[in-house]
Amino acid sequence: MRRIALACLIAFASLLAACTTLQALVGNQVTFTTPQLQSYLDRRFPRDYEKLGGLVTLRVMHPRLTIPEGSGRLQLDFDLGIGGLGMDSASPAGHFALRSGLGFHPQTRGLHLADPELVGVDVPAMGGAMNTTARAAVNTWLADYARGEPVYRLDDNVWGRMAGRRIGETTIGDGVVTLHLDQ
Repeated sequence: MRRIALACLIAFASLLAACTTLQALVGNQVTFTTPQLQSYLDRRFPRDYEKLGGLVTLRVMHPRLTIPEGSGRLQLDFDLGIGGLGMDSASPAGHFALRSGLGFHPQTRGLHLADPELVGVDVPAMGGAMNTTARAAVNTWLADYARGEPVYRLDDNVWGRMAGRRIGETTIGDGVVTLHLDQ
């Protein structure tokens, strides 16, 4: 009897472990939690971007993802390092925050920022608020990032389980991101 109970417990634990990258694939939706998205982002940063022909390096680091209650959008906070002009890009020189929706791109099998907007910028190394050049660099990075880099990429297991299904709307709320599947 104990062996049967142990076998059932192991089978249940295996099923639970299979869901670590996928919160749920139930019926017509797939949901992802904030910790799942955060874990993916943690592996993708820091990222360096050269500007002004390599004279300045913009380092985007320490992503922090939250889903503000009732907003229908996610918030990403980043530390910003600036290299060059006597500054070290490895040390945070400031912080910026953005809010964005998410959209699914089948080419990358990823959730990408949709209509991102800067909601806060603080760069004490440049006198507090971001100057025009730095703001332009962050906005350029933001547009490139939204277009080319997913906030989360579906792994092969999830992608295979969704075979033959079309992904419709992507919604954000109640602490999760939900992909709605069409038949």
